[in-house]
Amino acid sequence: MTEKTLSQQDADRLIEMDKGRENEEIYLFPIHGRLTVPLIAWDKSELFSLDIRKSRIDLLKGRVQLRGRQIIVLVRLDFGGHPHRNPDDEEIPSPHLHLYREGYRDKWAIPLPQEYFTKPGDLWMTLNEFMRYTHVTKPPHFNRGLFS
Repeated sequence: MTEKTLSQQDADRLIEMDKGRENEEIYLFPIHGRLTVPLIAWDKSELFSLDIRKSRIDLLKGRVQLRGRQIIVLVRLDFGGHPHRNPDDEEIPSPHLHLYREGYRDKWAIPLPQEYFTKPGDLWMTLNEFMRYTHVTKPPHFNRGLFS
C-alpha cells in the first residue's frame, strides 16, 4: 500500500533529490487539460510525477505539481486562480506555492518566491523554473506548440 504521509525530513529529501525524465517520450506543450509526466530519481530509488494542468475555460488558470510516492503532493504551484486560505486563516494571493508540511500535507501555501519564479504569467518559463526549483535536472522533452 502507498504511504499517505511522510515525515518532513523524508519530504524534504524527496524534493531535493535530483530527478529526471523516465523516458524519451515527447509531450505537447502547452496542454489544455491535464498531463502527467513520469520522473525518476537519478539513483533510481524513487519515482515521481510532474503534473501539469491548465484550465480549458480560463486559459490563465492552472497548476504544476511534483508528486512522490504516487499520491503525495510535494510541491504545487497554483496560478490564475483564487487566493488560498491556510489552516491558520492567513490568505495567500495567487500565484502561490504549496510545500509539503508534515501533518498538513499540501494544505499550506506561501507567496510565490520571486527569486525562483521570475515571470509567472509565462507558463513555459514557469514550468522550467518549477523544474529547477524541484531539482528536475534532466527535464522531459516537450514539443512547444505555436502558442507557447
